[in-house]
Amino acid sequence: MASSWTALELMEMTRAFQPACVVVAAAELDVFTALGDRPASAEAVAGRIDADVRAVTILLDALVALGLLGKRKGLYQVPPEVADLLSADSPASVLPAVRHQGNCLRRWAQLGQVVRSGTPAERTPSIRGAEADCEAFIGAMNNFTEPVAPEIVGKLESVKFQRLLDIGGASGTWTIAFLRAVPEATAVLLDLPEVIPLARRRLTAAGLIDRVTLVAGDYNVDPLPAGADFAWLSAIAHQNSPTQNRTLYAKIHAALAPGGTLVIRDIVMDSSRTAPPSGALFAVNMLVATEGGNSYTLDEFRDDLAGAGFAGVQQIHKDEWMNSLVRARKA
Repeated sequence: MASSWTALELMEMTRAFQPACVVVAAAELDVFTALGDRPASAEAVAGRIDADVRAVTILLDALVALGLLGKRKGLYQVPPEVADLLSADSPASVLPAVRHQGNCLRRWAQLGQVVRSGTPAERTPSIRGAEADCEAFIGAMNNFTEPVAPEIVGKLESVKFQRLLDIGGASGTWTIAFLRAVPEATAVLLDLPEVIPLARRRLTAAGLIDRVTLVAGDYNVDPLPAGADFAWLSAIAHQNSPTQNRTLYAKIHAALAPGGTLVIRDIVMDSSRTAPPSGALFAVNMLVATEGGNSYTLDEFRDDLAGAGFAGVQQIHKDEWMNSLVRARKA
């Protein structure tokens, strides 16, 4: 906690949304892809993205001011390192993550009303539409986890299993990492019907589709596929209320083979619920986005898992963000 605050510091904090809005708007309009690899005028960009010339000019100039574009003689250009990150054509693109943050931003802007009412923010689709927003969310999860997945799998100390159950497995980022770590294993990936085609595409590209069974379903409603000896629950618990988590843990316990293991990847808060700071802020994200989600303490994980029949609950890796690991075993 700062020892003192000045008016300037507070104003700088409250203005922090402005650069984010500029970058999100450019990502939603696909400005960086539209610019391509050659300098272009604001008029040309406006034509490519079907937008107003004056508005595009102001947006492009703001991007130049932020250092994300160059400008010379009235023409704008994307630096190569920015194109790598924000062009849809780049394999290193983090456009999905930026667009997902735009969806989060629209909910956070309603925080005062959410706190007063106790209900989540109204979901307002981006200019790309609800289906594209869903795909951005799934892509963002891959952006966030693909760079760290092999390292996090390595924290499980030579993990061994015959069959993985990846619950809410999105486009398969974690399934890929686990199957590469355990070449003799197979996996079942469960997610919503609209997500399964995205998982099939990525798993096929990774050359692993023959080792994976894709199951369309809702883990909060449908039975979980039975028989796996290892279940992976990544960044799911925080979306749920404690009651929802207890129900889900019981379903996982029932689906696991005897002696099977569950590992939860998520934020783990200390008992004060104020550290790590990223977890406290993420709890706000769950407040505006879900009916009952939150960031949970280790004691809360332990109590809920024990209530579902799990034993030996322990935190096996501590992280300041989303990569803490909690392990439990089915007796």
